[in-house]
Amino acid sequence: MTINCKGKLIDLTTPKVMGILNITPDSFYDGGRHKNENDILKHVETMLNEGATFIDVGAYSSRPNADHVSEVDELKRILPIVNIILKEFPNALLSIDTFRSQITKQCIEAGAALINDISAGQLDSNMLQTVADLHVPYSMMHMRGTPQTMQQQTDYDDIIKEVLFYFSERIAAAKQLGIVDVIIDPGFGFSKTLEQNYELLNKLERFNIIEKPILAGISRKSMIYKTLETSPKEALNGTSVLNTIALQKNAAILRVHDVKEAMECIKLVESLKA
Repeated sequence: MTINCKGKLIDLTTPKVMGILNITPDSFYDGGRHKNENDILKHVETMLNEGATFIDVGAYSSRPNADHVSEVDELKRILPIVNIILKEFPNALLSIDTFRSQITKQCIEAGAALINDISAGQLDSNMLQTVADLHVPYSMMHMRGTPQTMQQQTDYDDIIKEVLFYFSERIAAAKQLGIVDVIIDPGFGFSKTLEQNYELLNKLERFNIIEKPILAGISRKSMIYKTLETSPKEALNGTSVLNTIALQKNAAILRVHDVKEAMECIKLVESLKA
C-alpha cells in the first residue's frame, strides 16, 4: 500500500509517523508553544530526526469549541511556516491540516506534499476538486458539523456502520474527480463521546474493508486523559498504549505529538510479525 508524495512512493505496509506542528495559539496541548522561526525549525528537526515521515502543519485549531479563524488569518499563519520549513528541510514531506481549498492550493504550490482535511471536503465545496487538480494524497476525516458544533452531534444508531457509510460516500466523490491516494481517519474526538471513541478503536479493523490506509489521531486526546483523570500533559503513556492497539488493528499512520515514542510502538509491534 503506497501513496505518491511529490513523486516519491511512500510504502505504508510498514506504519509511518506523522509529527504534529501546531502553529495555533489555542491548540489543546501545544498551543502557542512554537512562537518563532527558530523554535519551529528546531521542533521540526527533532521530529524528522526521531523518524517522522510526515510533518502535519496546522494553523486552525480544531479542538472542541475552538475559536473560528478567518481564511486570511489562517493563510498568514501557515504559508510563511511552510516556506521556512522547506527552505531548511527541502526533502521534508509536509502535510497541511486544513479544510479550505485556497489554503490547500497555496501550500501545495509552495511545496507541501499532502492534505489532511478534518471535514473530508464538506466545509469547502471546492476542496475535492482542488485536491484532484493538484494530484496530491488526501487524508479525509470523519466529523459532523464544525469544530464549534461537533460535540452536539454525537447521536448514532450504529457508529461503525455510519462512519463506514460516510467514508464510502466521500471516497466515491473523491474518486469521481480523480483523487487517487486517499487516507481515512475515523476522527477520534470529533463528534464522538468518550464511549464512542473507544468503540471506534475497539473495532478499527472493520475499516480495513475500505482498503485505504488508516490514520489514527489519538495523541494526548481527551479519550485518554479523561479516562485516566489526568491532563494532556500527562497522557503520553496512555497515547502509547492506544497507538499500539491501533497498530495491531492495521493503522498505517500515527499522527502524534511525540514521534520518538510512536516510532518505538511501531518497532515493537512490527517485531511481533517477524
